Amino acid sequence: MKNLKSKRQIILSHTLTYFNFLNLALAVLVILSGQYKNMLFMGVVISNSLIGIIQELKVKKTIDRLSIITASKAHLVTDQGIQDIPLKDLQAGASLYFSTGDQVVADCTVTKSQGLEINESMLTGESLPQAKKPGDKLFSGTFVVAGSGQATANQVGQDNYASRLVEKARSKRRASSEMQNTIKKIIRLVSYAILPIGLLLFYIQFYQSGSTLSDALVQTVAGVLGMIPEGLVLLTSVSFILGVGRLARQKALVQEMEAIEALARVNVLCLDKTGTITSGNLTLTDILPLNSYGDQMVENLMGSLLYGFSEDNATSRALKAYFPGNDLYQIGETMAFSSSRKFMGADLVDAGTFVLGAPDFLSQDLPLIRKAERYASQGYRVLLLAACDKLAPSAQDLEGLIPYALFLLSDQIKEDARETLEFFAREHVQVKILSGDNPATASIAASQAGIDGADRYVDASTLSEDPDLVQEELGDYVVFGRVSPEKKRAILKAYQARGQVVGMVGDGVNDVLALTEADCGIAMANGADAARQAAHILLMDSNFSSMKNIVKEGRIIIANIQRVSALYLTKTIYSVLLCILFIILGKDYPFIPIQLTLISAVAIGIPSFLLTLERAENLRPGSFSQHVLRISLPAAILLTAGILCIHFLTDPLGLSRLQVQTLNLLTGGAVSLGVLVAVCQPMKKHLALMCLVLSLGFLGALFFLPEFFGVLPLWDLF
Repeated sequence: MKNLKSKRQIILSHTLTYFNFLNLALAVLVILSGQYKNMLFMGVVISNSLIGIIQELKVKKTIDRLSIITASKAHLVTDQGIQDIPLKDLQAGASLYFSTGDQVVADCTVTKSQGLEINESMLTGESLPQAKKPGDKLFSGTFVVAGSGQATANQVGQDNYASRLVEKARSKRRASSEMQNTIKKIIRLVSYAILPIGLLLFYIQFYQSGSTLSDALVQTVAGVLGMIPEGLVLLTSVSFILGVGRLARQKALVQEMEAIEALARVNVLCLDKTGTITSGNLTLTDILPLNSYGDQMVENLMGSLLYGFSEDNATSRALKAYFPGNDLYQIGETMAFSSSRKFMGADLVDAGTFVLGAPDFLSQDLPLIRKAERYASQGYRVLLLAACDKLAPSAQDLEGLIPYALFLLSDQIKEDARETLEFFAREHVQVKILSGDNPATASIAASQAGIDGADRYVDASTLSEDPDLVQEELGDYVVFGRVSPEKKRAILKAYQARGQVVGMVGDGVNDVLALTEADCGIAMANGADAARQAAHILLMDSNFSSMKNIVKEGRIIIANIQRVSALYLTKTIYSVLLCILFIILGKDYPFIPIQLTLISAVAIGIPSFLLTLERAENLRPGSFSQHVLRISLPAAILLTAGILCIHFLTDPLGLSRLQVQTLNLLTGGAVSLGVLVAVCQPMKKHLALMCLVLSLGFLGALFFLPEFFGVLPLWDLF
């Protein structure tokens, strides 16, 4: 996880908090009052801090082991070849090697370039790749989208921009957490309200209701104490921390904790075909010579052309496995493959200039394009080898194109793809395929993997670049072919504009922009450096099927937090309401701290800890605030109304102070335990047993220790 805290930072983050200092100040007031039993709430505060520290330290140990695996490395050029070294060992003046998908790890000067192209969007905001030649500067944090090259490191470590650029990139696309944002707003409002309400409450208790200084301090502490949702803060942080640990055991490295919530709420999942539903291991199935060019000529040309590039990807491996290298033609100028260009090319001395790429991008020959589409519709990936007058940066600028041969490559559907995709269908998650391949080819693969609606496909190159227009053009398409990196991002933004929570799974440099834009970006650990840096979550085993367990874990975590947040917020809401009402009435606050501690223990603290360990996946629809307030607001109003009824009936019924305190505590406990029963729905046997035991514990405390809790024995109530 990025910016994983040190042990010291973990301890400080759980101890030196606003609410801990506030509780400490309240404890001092209780000490001044002399009613020491009302300090019992500090035991809960200390326990909360210890639990948070212990849990986060345990998770840190797990994450540290995974982080070592994915730590960024520099590719150092040495006399013995290219060696990987940790970034901390990189020194200025070192010679570095970069290839497609690598992130630039230091500020450098290019010394060798073989079609080297850099995406500098993290630095400049410009997503179009920039060609680099010897003498050009490379900036840390950018990444290679095409070609390869060498460079001399000028600035390393604290002197370069890598860390700051990555953090800037993350701040722009940080995974959103509606739940955490809501909790932060509640805490901020309560924090502002505590001081004025506390001072007014003390004024009323001491100067108007006639309480002694000792009682006024204790009652003020009770009012303020009930408003503090410190347990909710702990619950959220510990639940997320535990979630990170659970996902780590599922071979998923969470780089931003907020991504857990985004993942749980994803309802549109975009996938890159290769490496997710297909194995990515291509095989050259057939060669179709064109225009009377023979197999031998094609083999000779490919034996030189392919080996003029250093790229190592599935396509080049499949072609090199079929065509052995030769020295028939010297390599002149080259142009490396990029996902936006859709082709690669080179000058072969004494043979001419040749390009290799997607037929529908390179050629305008309709019969040839239809022939390629016919094979693509059968599930093949089709490549065209053609001669041209000279290399150009885009297919539209190529002149004098002469087709030489079509190559048919086949891919295999992963064995576990169908089962995984069926899981998402059951969970009502729409799966969309965003592929750089021919849309018909991608459609066949999606159909073989069992994706519903795979026959609804479109050539994404025909869609608008404007996300607002793309939103209107999306229709009900399931498969998008010929998707450029920029178009992937536009499609994701269009779905988000429709109000969808969008996840993106990818592993290549062409997925980086989409991973950056997604609500939850998921990358394969064996993917490109740039993809790993852009993602919120890494699949350590690079196994798409593990997504099932990861989504389940995410939903369990968020469902648990949603359920128990209602317990905490009920107390906060009724405490605020009671403080305001009893300030207006000018009367004693109805609770003392020890009574609120009892209610908090049996109806909030103990059950919230147990519910956090639940494995229920029933994540309720709607926003976090709607779900929590649906339970907590009516309950808080009911409790407040009950306390007011007791207050107004005190004189007519001639109730004593202890009788009133006892009725107040019974009302508070009954409503709070009722909220517990509500959040445990659907009720299971072990949850019913928990509710019963806690209810008996509450009554037992009043039965055996009435004086300790400041109430009458139950048999003396009336």
